[in-house]
Amino acid sequence: MDRTGTQHLPRRRENGIVAQEISDEVLVYDLDTHKAHCLNPTAALVWRKCDGKTSVRNIALLVGQELNASVNDEVVWLAIDQLERRHLIEKRPAQLPPPGLSRREVMRRLGLATAVALPLVTSLMAPTPAQAATCTPNGQACSTSAQCCSGICSSNVCAASLF
Repeated sequence: MDRTGTQHLPRRRENGIVAQEISDEVLVYDLDTHKAHCLNPTAALVWRKCDGKTSVRNIALLVGQELNASVNDEVVWLAIDQLERRHLIEKRPAQLPPPGLSRREVMRRLGLATAVALPLVTSLMAPTPAQAATCTPNGQACSTSAQCCSGICSSNVCAASLF
């Protein structure tokens, strides 16, 4: 396997997602899975640089320049692995690094001081429209008590709670 990162050209997914930059992080919403992913500054930089033309080695150099820190290929591979597991990478690199590359392993290899710069992608499941719907106020039409803010549907009208 080529571990130099010169032959790997990852490309971020652009179809079926909505991305919003928030300060130095990126919030990515997957329209297919209805999951939101928050990319910390390092993961966001890596994701932005995954254009299908830039090698892992060059991504590491570019991210290092932007962070004003030394970033090695393992940090980029860790980000790519996290992004790929969440289907945010469209063009998967031909070969990924050895299995088992984890944040803990990278911290052990690079030292605890590097932990702050390690990429992190956190995910949330967005509620379905039915789950996100608001309740029906008192005096409005209803068919079940579950629709009413008060929890009481009486004669097909949301009624006020007695308490």
